[in-house]
Parts: sequence; C-alpha cells; structure tokens
Amino acid sequence: MAGITKAQDINTTAREVDFVTQFQRNWEHLREIMGETRQIRKTPGTVLKSKYASVVLESGAVAEGETIPYSHATVATKDYAAINVEKYAKAVSIEAINEHGYDDAVNRTDEEFRYELQQNVTGRFYTFLNTGTLISAKATFQAALAEAQARVRNKWKGMHRSVTEIVGWCNLMDAYDYLGAANITVQNQFGMNYIEDFLGYKKLFLCSDEEVARGKVLATPANNMILYYVSPGDSDFAKAGLGYTVSGETPLIGYHVDGKYDNATSVSYAIMGLTLMAEYLDGIATVDIGTATFTAVSTSSEGYANKKPDEEGWFEKDSKNDYFPSTDHAVVNAKTYYTRAVTAAA
Repeated sequence: MAGITKAQDINTTAREVDFVTQFQRNWEHLREIMGETRQIRKTPGTVLKSKYASVVLESGAVAEGETIPYSHATVATKDYAAINVEKYAKAVSIEAINEHGYDDAVNRTDEEFRYELQQNVTGRFYTFLNTGTLISAKATFQAALAEAQARVRNKWKGMHRSVTEIVGWCNLMDAYDYLGAANITVQNQFGMNYIEDFLGYKKLFLCSDEEVARGKVLATPANNMILYYVSPGDSDFAKAGLGYTVSGETPLIGYHVDGKYDNATSVSYAIMGLTLMAEYLDGIATVDIGTATFTAVSTSSEGYANKKPDEEGWFEKDSKNDYFPSTDHAVVNAKTYYTRAVTAAA
C-alpha cells in the first residue's frame, strides 16, 4: 500500500543516521583534541591555497610632520588542490548476508567503510604536512621536537600572531625508541594515535611510516589548521533526487542506503568534500633527526638554466643563513641554489 512506512525503511534510516553521526562525532572529537581547527565551507571546484607570509618593519623613529613609512608585508599563495564532492559506494550481496549474518556482512563493513573514508582525509593531510617549509635538522629525537616547536614559535612571532597550542607529529617507532619502557597513555581519535602534554606539545600524534617517515618531526600551531568542506546536504542534490542523510549544523558527510533488487545487493553511498590542511605552509616545521648538509648547485652543470628549482627540491638561503625550499619555477640568474642531504643519527 502506497505511503506506508515499512520496517526496512526504519532500519535503513537508522543505519544512515548512525553512520553519519559516528563520522561527525569522530571529527568533532579530533577537532577538540587538535585545538583551534577552523571549519570553512566552500563551493565545489574552489581552488584551495596555502600561504607564505613575512613582514619587514620600517623604522618607528619618524620626525615630527614627516610621512610614516609603510612596513613591507608580503603574503604569497600557492595552489594546493581544488575541493570537490567525492563519491563512494559499497555493495553487500544477499549471499554474503546469508553466509555471514547481517552484523558481519553489513554493520562491520559499514564500520570499515567509515574508517577508510576517515583515512582518506587524514592521509592527504599527512601528505600536505610533509611539505612544510620550516626546514631544520637536529641530532636527537628530543632535540628535533624542541627545534620544531622553536621554529614554529619564532615564525609566528615574526608574523605578529599569537600561538596558543603547538601540535606535533612524529613516527611512532622514533617515539617508542625514545620512551623505552616509560608508562604513557596513548589515545585514539579519527584513526589517529596521540599522547597529551608531551615535551611542550599539547598533543603529539604518533604516525606510521606512510604518514611520517622515521627520523622526522613535524609541528604547527593548532590555529594554523583548517578543515575546508563542501556540504553534502546541499538542497540542489535533493532536488535532483539524490537525498543523503547528514548530521549536525556543519555536515561533513552524506550517506544513503538502498536495496538493489535487480542484483540482490545492499548498496551504501557516501559523498563528501573534505580537505584538512594548514593556512600557512611556512608555519609548518619539518625537522629531520640527523645532520643536514647543503651543497651549492653548480651553475655549469648540464641543463642548469632549464631546471625548475621547486620541482628539483632545491633550497635557498636567507639573510639569517637559514635554508628554505625554493618556490622558483625557473632558475633566477645570480641566485644560488642548494641541494640538501640528511645523514641519519646513529
């Protein structure tokens, strides 16, 4: 009879609500853990940009009646990626449900589906973090943690911005080598393991080799991180007959379940447009555990004039003799470029 809500409809709706609520709740918990991470809604196709910032102050000693000189502020941007709606689907056959039961065939695969979607977001975030441009190296794990934090605080102070909390990332093998048999509490949220209040870090995330390589420490202020998202609850989707269950005032994921009778499968659809990144790329410290050696690139080397320093991974040196990754897309005459090699700590 038309218009009657059946038991299967209620079960399906509850499953959708549970999926999006768990995903949303996991993110909110991670946001609380990281600190001041902002959420900004974007329209599909928007190109996200990271920034580089510097300010050179002019003298404040200005004579009476004289024009006050402007301090030179520079903010450059670098395109990161376009944010779009991403579409995913998972199907469970009636044979799988019959063989393994509903809980194993459907509920447990829903949990794995949700976990993989979370990993999709965090995986790209780790890739982005590893491109931080506050480059340094220190001989030990503890020294690298201190150096990363110092680099970040110094950079933020130079930009005249306040830092409330520093968040760090390291390889879990390096952390456990340092900690030894120490009794620590490791917590987990959104698929990320972390320890609290460690050597000046509000949170220190312990990462796999694929996320942060051994011998490397990353750090940035919590207020440097932003989650850009495309709302999956857009009314235009529903107008097109594509209704998704969402959760919260800032919905991050849409989920819909449908039974396909033509091939006897239960199909789950998920859509999301999420990019977790940092606003200032030069506000991310990347410190190697070891000794870094910089060697000037020979201008007489074959094909030098046609090289692209940013793609070659070359470095430049500033007035303070600090090295930083070059952003030049073509060789600039009279500029010296350097290669960097790191010898791991013994």
